[in-house]
Amino acid sequence: MWKRFLAHVGPGFLVSMAYLDPSNLQTDLQAGYSHRYELLWVLLFGFIFVLIIQSLAAKLGIITGRHLAELCTSEYPKYVKYCLWFLAELGVIAATIPGVLGTALAYNMLLHIPFWAGVLICGASTVLLLGLQGYGARKMEFTIAVAMLFMASCFFIELSHVNPPIKEQLEGLFIPRLKGRYAVSDAVALFSVLVVPHNLFLHSSLVLSRKIPSCSKGVKDASTFFLVENALALFLALLVNVAVVSLSGTICANNLSLDDNNRCSSLSLNSAAVLFKNVLGKSRSTVYGLALLASGQSCTVVTTYSGQYIMQGFSGMRKCIIFLIAPCLTVVPTLVVCSIGGASRVRQLINIAAIILSFVLPFALVPLLKFSSCRTMIGPHKNSTCITRISGILSVVIIGINTYFFCTSFVSWLVDSDLPRFANAIISTLVFPFMAAYIAAVIYLTFRKVSINVALPSRSVSCEIEVEEVQRQDDKDDCLAVNCGV
Repeated sequence: MWKRFLAHVGPGFLVSMAYLDPSNLQTDLQAGYSHRYELLWVLLFGFIFVLIIQSLAAKLGIITGRHLAELCTSEYPKYVKYCLWFLAELGVIAATIPGVLGTALAYNMLLHIPFWAGVLICGASTVLLLGLQGYGARKMEFTIAVAMLFMASCFFIELSHVNPPIKEQLEGLFIPRLKGRYAVSDAVALFSVLVVPHNLFLHSSLVLSRKIPSCSKGVKDASTFFLVENALALFLALLVNVAVVSLSGTICANNLSLDDNNRCSSLSLNSAAVLFKNVLGKSRSTVYGLALLASGQSCTVVTTYSGQYIMQGFSGMRKCIIFLIAPCLTVVPTLVVCSIGGASRVRQLINIAAIILSFVLPFALVPLLKFSSCRTMIGPHKNSTCITRISGILSVVIIGINTYFFCTSFVSWLVDSDLPRFANAIISTLVFPFMAAYIAAVIYLTFRKVSINVALPSRSVSCEIEVEEVQRQDDKDDCLAVNCGV
């Protein structure tokens, strides 16, 4: 049993890296300063929701043998397919921006490399690390898992030097509270960065790298193994997020100098390094820089990796061509945006990327929920009524939160901008019909009936024999990999 479980370990860690990217770190740092430990419960409930949604994505790939992008291509008309493809690629680029920014900042902190040079190094190292997929998906998963564990170790080391009160942490984690100024908006920001669209495509793709028996027992066992593995990876990601919130909450609650208090009030990825250096010492700032480097570089690799599956699913091109084109389509625009923005606009760029991701999310989440709840799509393995209702309610909540976040961000920008009145009027005239079309598109995806049928075929071979054959093939592949030095 343990050997079969270990054969399924890997996809969850690759997916969980998206919840440890620099945009999450920045949001955690700000939440810790503003509310100390009072918003930890938002992380807990958010990760429970993420576990439910990611398990649906994994189950969809296991049962159908195709990932989410391929199913969207088969289900929707051409014009809808191309729109979904464009939005998915836009989401990948937006999710890659914080990773590149975080990596460039980390190089600047650790080695004093200019920001633009750090951006270029991040792009080059991303392309090199993507070459690991030539040796199999598990090599990529292992590399990202090591980076995730290294990052977790760094923040746990930092946390051990500030000794946050355990009682207050536990209260913040299990007792929902929204006290203080901007508590609601900060909770919304903390929750909205947790669910990202490219992860839904990626998780449904990664499970296909395993040999899964198509009988009911094989599908059920694989779904259970991937669920447990994903829960373990997400639990580690939750602990890291809690550690970051507690770290900033504890440091900024102490008696600090005027300059450090000002840094706490506008805490960002860059200013956090200076704060840690002044309060905890230079070595602690170095540890933070290493954690930020692991976070940014891993995030960039994972998002670019997911972009390959998205392009392959929507375009149908051969994998060898995808491996050459997809990284360029993701990395090059990201490098251009980050280089133009520079180190002084990191916070603004991360916020813009979060707005784009919140805009794109429904166009991956709604098809996933529709497909995983449809009997014609996955047969008897469709979601139970309870799971359908829970995931539906939570999805409506997060889509509503993201729509609110997007609209309020735009309105606040419009009000605070220095543009003349006629320019504001023109922009409003263009944007509000666009939002109406956006809502109409989400409604279309929600109520459109699923038409394709890709339910599992029946097999004459017994389930026990099929499971044993898959296990023997896995053992043979492992032996071959060892003998070949892979």
